[in-house]
Amino acid sequence: MEAQNTPQLRFPEFEGEWEVKKINDITSKVGSGKTPKGGVEVYQDNGIPFIRSQNVIGNSLILDKTHISQEIHNSMKGSKVLPNDILLNITGGSIGRSCVVPSDFSEGNVNQHVCIIRLKSNNSYLIQLLLSSHNGSKQIFQGMAGGGREGINFQAIRNFKFIIPKTLPEQQKIANFLSSVDKKIDLLTQKKQALDQYKKGVMQKIFSQQIRFKDDNGNPFPNWETKKLGEVCQIKKGEQLNKELLSDNEEYPAINGGINPSGYTSKYNCNENTITISEGGNSCGYINYITQKFWLGGHCYSLKELSGYIYDLFLFQYLKVNELKVMSLRVGSGLPNIQKKDIYSFKIDIPCLEEQQKIANFLSAIDKKIESVNTQLQNTQTFKKGLLQQMFV
Repeated sequence: MEAQNTPQLRFPEFEGEWEVKKINDITSKVGSGKTPKGGVEVYQDNGIPFIRSQNVIGNSLILDKTHISQEIHNSMKGSKVLPNDILLNITGGSIGRSCVVPSDFSEGNVNQHVCIIRLKSNNSYLIQLLLSSHNGSKQIFQGMAGGGREGINFQAIRNFKFIIPKTLPEQQKIANFLSSVDKKIDLLTQKKQALDQYKKGVMQKIFSQQIRFKDDNGNPFPNWETKKLGEVCQIKKGEQLNKELLSDNEEYPAINGGINPSGYTSKYNCNENTITISEGGNSCGYINYITQKFWLGGHCYSLKELSGYIYDLFLFQYLKVNELKVMSLRVGSGLPNIQKKDIYSFKIDIPCLEEQQKIANFLSAIDKKIESVNTQLQNTQTFKKGLLQQMFV
């Protein structure tokens, strides 16, 4: 029978049970800092990095230009941050986010919203993984003090319990393996961000006509024409659907003004491949392209019956890059909305069909690359989640 305190998935060269340890048992320091006297007035662009909760993001330490002087740093010597420290956000909306300070970090300091966890000898990356695991998140939630601003106190952190390998070599091997998975996730994230940024830049240049395509013979296309949106399509408002008819188990999404569906229903009133514009609420002006049959709600417009000289994908991409201009049509100080007459009069620039097709094909190719990278990223994140469940007790 397998020992209780051993993981389901383990490197074959290791054996024996793992041990239960409190954070207090394995640390030489659990504590945080403070905001320097003078607050933001004493921050400077150079000097000693001053770390706040917004710098602990996605299991990484992301520094910005906020620094303090060497003199202030020395006066706060109790909250100096050193390489391989674990940083844990202990207040506010980012409570529970954590990271390991890189080994090539020199030194820094923290405010009262970030806790320093300094280990005696255990592997910092392994313990940070445990803090960000389901078990760690559960203990953080249970340790929150509550009140107007939720927080975790140091005693609660010291009492966190984890089952860890007894030997440093096993800790190190697990940490190295999972670190390589994290590096792949970081690279895929960076690749997706680069593609998103590239697409955004190239769309701005295409639709402002800084970049022009040529026909198959290398000749320039005709000049673009300016039209009102209402001249190239029918703008129709949807129908409100009773909330009682919505659930998470039906087939057709109900698009009703927000960015995401407000639920799902058993019926539809719009066909697939339809452009929508949110009519009311905080997201009014949001442009979407729905690729399946759906229910168009009362706080949303659809663009239907496009004229023969404009492609739907071109029009969607054009409106998407000009989304802020569409959003600027909002009226009303309480719950904003965009009136149909203003959508109708919104001016768009249209190239000939052949150039539209080249633009749509070009941008669709970028979208496919972005989707491919995003799928790889999601699969790798799921793979890591499975590993965490099997490699820890």
